[in-house]
Amino acid sequence: MAYKMLDGNAAAVEAMVLARVKVISAYPITPQSYIAEKLADLVAKGVLDAEYIRVESEHTAMTAATTAQLTGVRAATATSSVGLALMHEVLGMTAGIRMPVVMPVVNRALLSPWSLWCDHSDTMDERDSGWMQFYCQDVQDIIDLMLVAYKTAEHDQVLLPAMVCFDGFFLSHSMQKVDVPEQELVDNFLGEYKRKNLYLDTSDPMFVNDLTPPEDYTEFKYQMKVAMDNALQVAPEVMAEFERSFGRKLSIIEEFQTADADVVLVTLGSMSGTAKQTVLRLREKGLKVGLLRIVLYRPFPFKQIREALKNVKVVGVLDRSSGLGLPGGPVWVEVSCALSGCGAVVKPYIGGLGGRDVPESTIEKIFNELLAIKNQETETHTSWIDTKANAMDIREVLKVV
Repeated sequence: MAYKMLDGNAAAVEAMVLARVKVISAYPITPQSYIAEKLADLVAKGVLDAEYIRVESEHTAMTAATTAQLTGVRAATATSSVGLALMHEVLGMTAGIRMPVVMPVVNRALLSPWSLWCDHSDTMDERDSGWMQFYCQDVQDIIDLMLVAYKTAEHDQVLLPAMVCFDGFFLSHSMQKVDVPEQELVDNFLGEYKRKNLYLDTSDPMFVNDLTPPEDYTEFKYQMKVAMDNALQVAPEVMAEFERSFGRKLSIIEEFQTADADVVLVTLGSMSGTAKQTVLRLREKGLKVGLLRIVLYRPFPFKQIREALKNVKVVGVLDRSSGLGLPGGPVWVEVSCALSGCGAVVKPYIGGLGGRDVPESTIEKIFNELLAIKNQETETHTSWIDTKANAMDIREVLKVV
């Protein structure tokens, strides 16, 4: 092993280098720009044996990466926020033709209003696009989950692309001590990329992404559904192999102090670390609180979450996306569905939008409210947990009477 001080963007670059990517088509966007810049620098210096394609937009970046991978090599790209939104059309193509592209996505809020800072609205908008989604808690997770994503995506029973999502600035620019695996170990873990299913070869031409009539379209989508289901079985197996190879345990969900918890909070991303610290501090006060962190969000681990929380009577779900038009965010909707019939009260919380910090005080406020609900001391529920009291007076455009 080799320890390095890396920020999240540099960790993503390390993972792509270790995976021996051969074609790169990345377009810079804050806070992801360093990934595109560093990969270009490594290629220019001859450190990374790869072809760097200069593209004019994220739409073309994903198109080039997907078609490059069709030729039989691992391709690389990365993006964030509106860059991911611009890729939307091509994301569906990549998933539909079953190309196992792995892409780090540095989470950043979608406009409007304009923001350079973190929330999960960008990747949540793509949760049903046919891409797997892994969410990182810290910088070590970025390298580890990138490697897991490659092996899971390329598995014969999956063959779907994957996003490895990590919070803009909170992780992308956070310098942490990281264990970087040795190249030989990664080579043994991943193996050489082998093209499967569809491919581009002048000696064996075929149609790719051709117009599909109604008679066959449903069946193609069903095949993707089955692949997602398979990923729920394959990802834990890959994580177990990862532990044997590199000594670090990973799981598609992480239970923290949940065994005897009266209330549990569900999170994903970097705020999970803050939530764990809050759990430990409240435990010292005798409060039985716990945390469930979702690592693999797509495919959604319904059965695993249901099993983990089946005996918890009050559950909170903290979304870092607004879920406009619903009582809560998208993670709350799906956790509620997973716990249907279990008798649990599942409360939605929304916070940390547009880069707002999620400090221990916010997490503690949620836990105190959940405990009060559990003890039937109150029915109060503060969904938008960190909203300012004068929210309707800030940049007001319409007077609400």
